[in-house]
Amino acid sequence: MRAVVLALTLAFVASQQINLVPEFAPDKTYVYNYEALLLGGLPQEGLARAGIKVNSKVHLSAVTENTFLMKLMDPLIHEYAGIWPKDPFVPATKLTSALAAQLQIPIKFEYANGVVGKVFAPAGVSPTVLNLHRGILNILQLNLKRTQNIYELQEAGAQGVCRTHYVINEDPKTNHITVTKSKDLSHCQERIMKDVGLAYTERCAECTKRVKSLIETATYNYIMKPSSTGALITEATVEEVHQFSPFNEIHGAAMMEAKQILAFVEIEKTPVVPNKADYMARGSLQYEFSTEILQTPIQLIKISNAPAQIVEVLKHLVVNNVAMVHDDAPLKFVQLVQLLRAATLENIEDIWTQFKNEPVYRRWILDALPAVGTPVIVKFIKEKFLAGELTLPEFIQALVVALQMVTADLDTIQLTASLAWHEKLSTIPALHDVVMLGYGSMIAKHCVEVPTCSAELLGPIHEIAAEATSKNNIPEITLALKVLGNAGHPASLKPIMKLLPGMRTAATSLPLSVQVDAILALRNIAKKEPKLVQPVALQLVLDRSLHPEVRMVACIVLFETKPSVALMSSLAGSLKTETNMQVASFTYSHIKSLTRITAPDMAAVAGAAHVAIKLLSPKLDRLSFQFSRALKFDIYHTPLMVGAAGSAYMINDAATILPRAVVAKTRAYLAGAAADVLEIGVRTEGIQEALLKSPAADESVDRITKIKRTLRALINWKALPTSQPLASAYVKLFGQEVAFARIDRTIIEQAISLATGPKSRELLKAALKALQEGIALQYAKPLLIAEMRRILPTAVGLPMELSMYSAAVGAASINVQATITPPLPEEIETMTLEQLKKTDVQLQAEARPRYTFTNALNTVCKYGFQKHNLSYSYCSIAVHKFAVMGVNTALIQAAVMARGKIRTIAPGKVAVRADILKGNYKVEALPVEVPEHIAAMSFETLAVARNIEDPTAERIVQLVPELSLQNRQTDLAGSSSEILDPEMPPEAPVRASAPFDKTLCLAVPYIEIKGCVEVHSHNAAFIRNDPLFYIIGQHSARATVARAEGPTVERLELEVQVGPRAAERLLKQISLIDEETPEGKAFLLKLREILETEDKNRPISSESNSNSSSSSSSMSSSRVTETANPIDPFKKFHKDQYMAHHGSSKAVSSGSAASSFERFQKQAKYLGNTVPPVFVIIARAVRVDRKLLGYQLAAFFDKPSARVQLIASSIAENDNWKLCADGVLLSKHKVTTKVAWGTECQQYAVITKAEAGILGEFPAVRLEWEWEELPILITNYAKKLSKHIPMAALQAGFRFERATNSEKEIELTVALPSKRSLNVIVRVPEMTLSRIAIPLPVTVPINPDGTLSIHIDQDILFRVQNYIYDCTTAQCSMMQDTITTFNNRRYKNEMPISCYQVLAQDCTPELKFVVLLKKDEESEENHLNIKLADINVDLYALGTQAKVKINEMEVPISSLPYQHPSGSIQIREKADGLSLYASGHGLQEVYFASGHWKIQVADWMKGQTCGLCGKADGEIRQEYTTPSGYLTKNSVSFAHSWVLPAESCRDASQCRMKLESVKLEKQVILNGQESKCYSVEPVLRCLPGCKPIRTTPVTIGYHCLSTLSNLNMLDGIYEKSVDLRETTDAHVACRCSEQCA
Repeated sequence: MRAVVLALTLAFVASQQINLVPEFAPDKTYVYNYEALLLGGLPQEGLARAGIKVNSKVHLSAVTENTFLMKLMDPLIHEYAGIWPKDPFVPATKLTSALAAQLQIPIKFEYANGVVGKVFAPAGVSPTVLNLHRGILNILQLNLKRTQNIYELQEAGAQGVCRTHYVINEDPKTNHITVTKSKDLSHCQERIMKDVGLAYTERCAECTKRVKSLIETATYNYIMKPSSTGALITEATVEEVHQFSPFNEIHGAAMMEAKQILAFVEIEKTPVVPNKADYMARGSLQYEFSTEILQTPIQLIKISNAPAQIVEVLKHLVVNNVAMVHDDAPLKFVQLVQLLRAATLENIEDIWTQFKNEPVYRRWILDALPAVGTPVIVKFIKEKFLAGELTLPEFIQALVVALQMVTADLDTIQLTASLAWHEKLSTIPALHDVVMLGYGSMIAKHCVEVPTCSAELLGPIHEIAAEATSKNNIPEITLALKVLGNAGHPASLKPIMKLLPGMRTAATSLPLSVQVDAILALRNIAKKEPKLVQPVALQLVLDRSLHPEVRMVACIVLFETKPSVALMSSLAGSLKTETNMQVASFTYSHIKSLTRITAPDMAAVAGAAHVAIKLLSPKLDRLSFQFSRALKFDIYHTPLMVGAAGSAYMINDAATILPRAVVAKTRAYLAGAAADVLEIGVRTEGIQEALLKSPAADESVDRITKIKRTLRALINWKALPTSQPLASAYVKLFGQEVAFARIDRTIIEQAISLATGPKSRELLKAALKALQEGIALQYAKPLLIAEMRRILPTAVGLPMELSMYSAAVGAASINVQATITPPLPEEIETMTLEQLKKTDVQLQAEARPRYTFTNALNTVCKYGFQKHNLSYSYCSIAVHKFAVMGVNTALIQAAVMARGKIRTIAPGKVAVRADILKGNYKVEALPVEVPEHIAAMSFETLAVARNIEDPTAERIVQLVPELSLQNRQTDLAGSSSEILDPEMPPEAPVRASAPFDKTLCLAVPYIEIKGCVEVHSHNAAFIRNDPLFYIIGQHSARATVARAEGPTVERLELEVQVGPRAAERLLKQISLIDEETPEGKAFLLKLREILETEDKNRPISSESNSNSSSSSSSMSSSRVTETANPIDPFKKFHKDQYMAHHGSSKAVSSGSAASSFERFQKQAKYLGNTVPPVFVIIARAVRVDRKLLGYQLAAFFDKPSARVQLIASSIAENDNWKLCADGVLLSKHKVTTKVAWGTECQQYAVITKAEAGILGEFPAVRLEWEWEELPILITNYAKKLSKHIPMAALQAGFRFERATNSEKEIELTVALPSKRSLNVIVRVPEMTLSRIAIPLPVTVPINPDGTLSIHIDQDILFRVQNYIYDCTTAQCSMMQDTITTFNNRRYKNEMPISCYQVLAQDCTPELKFVVLLKKDEESEENHLNIKLADINVDLYALGTQAKVKINEMEVPISSLPYQHPSGSIQIREKADGLSLYASGHGLQEVYFASGHWKIQVADWMKGQTCGLCGKADGEIRQEYTTPSGYLTKNSVSFAHSWVLPAESCRDASQCRMKLESVKLEKQVILNGQESKCYSVEPVLRCLPGCKPIRTTPVTIGYHCLSTLSNLNMLDGIYEKSVDLRETTDAHVACRCSEQCA
């Protein structure tokens, strides 16, 4: 019974529960007052804001149970652009009248249980008006639960499906229910927004975790009167805030604030009557985008007749941007783009037909069309190209930009595909490539907008890749990979993996460049799905069988996937045992660079890199620059949310000077977004070989057959893969490859033939003819640099836009004319050097505004500078930049805007003359009128309101008004609640800072030109001391150049006179004071008195002394040692003897050097008295008063005394300033110079001494700088710099020591322990710095006696060329049986008697050369045999003299130098031996002398050699590689593997040995079983019938099998694994019996 009573009670209570769902009863019309406000700006009072307010009455009535009508009554729209809160809203009467009919049309909507369903409206209601209705309906959207008072859900609304939090409270006293609904618009399941120009940017989630640039939230408050049938909304208020700042919001932010009030008035009986027009379904509550994309927010244009308006703007641009850019040209260009977006295809075709034959109009149209970004434009460009109305350059330029700007929908993608596969494009490979790359970019953009984009879009590309792979069509495979890389769709991972090496595919047979492109195609996929790409990239990096370049490129991709700590540590662990130094260096440097990254999106990777770097050896950090490197650097400022990053990758697979590949990339961060701005990659595989290899070294069947016959004795010799000559380059913008080029040998040959062919001569002749006739060119180029927009709906129903625009227009007017006397011959190629020397060339070009042409012409004619016609040119650039936040529709705009303008004008006029016969060369800067301002920059922030119906009523207000008093709002958090209540009492007034105005002027002496910069700035920093408040306001700077007071300057001259006439050109006689004469002594005495007076009046800075001492003491107390280890003394060379060391001989040497130098100066103080000047340079200003102003420089050379003198002096009449530089070569080990300057070169002086000597046991050079007096400016800066030397030295790896060195001397000593490294000691006042073993990028040609190994003789060009090669080539040498390999690794070679060893050879199938080494049995002297081209060269020693045989014929030394008929091979004497040069064949030099030889291979051969000298690839860990590719650990085994064994003991070469696998003689127990073991490395043994007379131990690997096994151990023994290593004897000399086989 109790249970029944309880059930009845619960049922009764449930029946009495309140229904919270809003109710609109039938037969009733609910009347509400509605007010909506959308206001943007900064929240502080006293600053300007812009916004819109809508007032209306709203009538709601039911049609059916779930269908309702809503009608706005008496709507009124207000605009606002003024100082908040004092300025009033202004009614937009004309706009309200124009929209009244639409606004008052009732709309129909579905509404059930508080949820708005479909919306219906007649076709006459525009989307903009309907969105205003949606803003009201959005208030009615209530998902109320009966069982919960606090809950959270994803709720649909006008702005999308967003996280919404409900709080329901009941007030029993008033019988009201209050509902609070809060929306977090930053966390939406489906956010309604539209982005333009942001497809290639990435959201940096880590950048906005702590600091957010855009914060959006909305709060809805309802007061409801409940009833049993439903609730009545008596009042609803909405407050929505969009806060945006490019910086941290703590430092201030702009706000877009929306407010709505819906207040119940009454209930009427009169129902809302629907419109007679048909009601169509117009979507749901969600905001509907209409024409917002076509309307730019920076200007409001009423488009009534698009074609006519386009023509009008086009004519304005053409007429006003001829010689100089008009100030509003960028804005007009954006206007032209906007009008073209509204035009139809027929409109554009009509305009094109009208102007296509007028070049200037045509250029403007073709520059504007790509920026339009609509599918219509792509179709237009396609049709006009196929019709032949566009040239190839015009089409490429227009299409590349258009494909990047166009909206990527399915129709546009199909349009691009049809163009890509058109037969006309297939005949133009470059154009086909560009369109295909654009196709991939279109798919990438489409997938950004539609994340669920179909993989079928890439189906045709996948088919192309598969077909090209089956046909081995390398260009098509490469193109397909690049397209897939641009698209970056995860569905392309499998097709790409089929082309990756090491993935159990046939990709290993593909060229290396294809494998690299396949890996790079994973990069954009990795950005979307890093977990899919990581294992693939890691597998490639760790696969040591792959080419090093493949592994390093995979490393780049791996790190872009942001690997975890575990993965990074695994990679570091594998790096410890890495045998390839290129991969080790690249990976290590990459990891180390990542440790310095500060960008938030790479913070986790940087942390993982810190862990990994601790697991690795720091020795890898000391590898030279010839090894592959990765460098990453960045800067990121968290408060400003801005940063930049750069990456550079240098990839090599051998230690060549020219890297195999170089990649450079820049990345930018701004306001929580990131983008890869620019990336450039260049591959140079084989390009050196293609350029430097001799045609005689091309494949010769005869040569290859002979060399193969020689090498067939090598066991399992494997040739290296051929490096196909190829270079390629690509360019990426915002992560998308926009262009690439392939350069093969055919292209190079075509380019050379074109440059040397008749066509190039015709072009040269045409260019010279045009110059003589005069070239006049006027050109304007517009560019829409950036258009980035984000459009978001607000609660009011109007869109809020955040956008940034950048546009630029440049114009140039150029006129150049040349006069050539005598005229050039018709056949220019017949012109001789003597004729050229007699030619006088005059060239004139001018840059000036067009409007000053008449005045300038009169000036030039007046002074008669030239007799031929004048030329002029003019360059100017205007740039406009806009940043907008506010409402932007086709009907009304209300926004805050930042507008920046830059305008520069570069006038000028130059005349050049070259009289080759007389050795006179002159450049003149001639006068030209300049505009008032040559550069102007301005930046201002504005509040703007305008509507389409009343354009003249546009209101623009400065965001920061220049008032003396500003009201400051102290409670920023509560500012949004005051927007609708301007009657709040004002806070205490804050006095604004006065505007900053300043003019800085600088007059340039002599040339009488004055430059001024006017600066004006007024900001809002008086409100808050934050970056944003410093930026907003008005800022401007203008630069002017004008003539200063004084005589007019006719021209500026720079003249060079060379040869015997140099002395005649001196404008002022040069004379130097002789201190020995009475006049000289008197002058010096007077000068000394003047200087002493100046010194007494000079203030002494105690601060620098105290700072210096304190810095010194602090440094000495930390990280610096006062006592240092002794440094080896420097010993000078003197007459081939070493003098005493530096310390004891310094005074003597200094005195002798000074006396020697002074002796030369006493003999001839001024060389001009005895020798004429070599050349004279005069720089002067020519004024109307003919007063000399400027400087002259004279150079003298006295050959007998090896003395050089340079004297620069002022040519002004009473100016005795001079600079005198004297240099004397005192001996072949010593040079002394003295530089003096000041009045008669007597005020200041610095003496420099350079001498060669010995430091320890190494050749060295010592430089000394001594001075007595220096300008105070230099000494002050030197003292400041000295404070930073200790820390800088320590960071650079130098050792720092305190020392009591001379106060007026600096000494630098450099020693060379080897030709590629140096030791450095620097002695400066109070400190000594030193560092040893600094690697050098090039070889220093110095001999042990300190002289340079460069001989000046008749073959100077040959010598210099070989020195350059010596710096870049790899060298192998042998001294006393010790070989130093190309990789600078040393080992002892126990040479077998009379057997040839392969010393070095071209290991590619081309076999361009082979060098063999043999030790003679009788003399035990070395003998070299070189096979290349069609000759066989033997170099051998006869006694102490080197001899040569060519094809078995001895060549007398007297007949040298020898030159091969092809000119590619030379043999000549060098020092005590002979050298063979064949750089075109890969052999830079083979030098042979008694007891010594060396081989140098060309840089492009590095990595392609093999033999005793190694591969020349820098891989010292892989040095001992045998002919079969096996890596042995023993140098003897390695050396013997390259022996060419004999087939029988009766061989003519007298070699008595062969290579064979040997059995281990001792008993072995392996794995518990008795085993027999055979060597897996061949061992040198005597032939049957011969016995060893000399042996050497060798440690080799053995493979073992059980003695019970019946398998033949010798089958494939050299491929077996190593079970143990033991030592055995190798035979190096044998004696055979007469009965040997």
